[in-house]
Amino acid sequence: MKKVMLVFGTRPEAIKMCPLVNELKMRKGIQTLVCVTGQHRQMLDQVLTNFSVVPDYDLSIMKQGQTLFDITTNIMERIRAVLEEVKPDVVLVHGDTSTTFVTALACFYLQIPVGHVEAGLRTYNIYSPYPEEFNRQAVGIISKYNFAPTALAAQHLIQEGKDPSTIYVTGNTVIDAMQHTVQPNYNHPELDWVGDGKLIFITAHRRENLGEPMHHMFRAIRRVFNEHPECKAVYPIHMNPIVREAAEAELGDCDQVHIIEPMEVFDCHNFEARCHLCLTDSGGIQEECPSYGRPVLVMRDTTERPEGVDAGTLRIVGTDEEVIYKNFKELLENQGLYDAMSHACNPYGDGHACKRIADILEFGTYEPWVAK
Repeated sequence: MKKVMLVFGTRPEAIKMCPLVNELKMRKGIQTLVCVTGQHRQMLDQVLTNFSVVPDYDLSIMKQGQTLFDITTNIMERIRAVLEEVKPDVVLVHGDTSTTFVTALACFYLQIPVGHVEAGLRTYNIYSPYPEEFNRQAVGIISKYNFAPTALAAQHLIQEGKDPSTIYVTGNTVIDAMQHTVQPNYNHPELDWVGDGKLIFITAHRRENLGEPMHHMFRAIRRVFNEHPECKAVYPIHMNPIVREAAEAELGDCDQVHIIEPMEVFDCHNFEARCHLCLTDSGGIQEECPSYGRPVLVMRDTTERPEGVDAGTLRIVGTDEEVIYKNFKELLENQGLYDAMSHACNPYGDGHACKRIADILEFGTYEPWVAK
């Protein structure tokens, strides 16, 4: 029996890895173990509860005001003992977090094979997003199994010299997660507050956007709301105090914006499914909203998910106040543009990525996913 350990530590990782945990636990040929680092604590635990995943190991590294140095050294110090005790045949990590990078490095030191879920995403700008672009490229050097969500991600890996026999196009596991979270009869007090208005869903937390870029983003949103009283925004705010200070300064007294505490994944997916459009600097939401036919304005200068831009579901608007203002306003006022973005095809998956990954690990074969 193959012993597979999954290691993750943040809310976005958990959303995409918990469905895989549950799929692997159903396989007779696989022993599945879960280790969480606790890089995020409260937000991570919410997702674990929603997917009924109980970790076998919890490194509990999170501390107030932690830096990249703290995260890196604390995980490295604590994960060695777990890996040496478990002796897994393969360790699965996800995406591009510090948990992902440090776990892969620890596995490399112990010569344990690594499987990289959501492999091959690239901007090729090492500081955008920061530190994620470095993390995913570094893990790509180490990994034995490369589970690419799209054909473009696989092509990146091939161009970088990865052995094509180690690359598998599976689709993105976040699409699998959404099969279990979005419900037709969902209700929430914030949706009652929006009523018949247009719900604008906002997320903003990206490290490289902290400071003036974030103030520019929020000012642009405020200007559009001043012109569109029919719009109401719900903004589940990140725990980072710098994000909270900027949001309070620019949006705190706007009656059309409700800044609320972070949502559980169940709520987040249901809000995405019901919004008119989304403004975000997040990665995962760029994959999730197109599944519901919701246009996304990406408040970043680059994206590692260009498939959505090519398909027409995403538009990159950067962090310049005027650019965000013009694009947000146009999407509200130009019905033809809105319809084109909302009816574009989702290029990120079909809801069977976890099955494909499990088939590869258990049987060594799978049916590749191809975007229609």
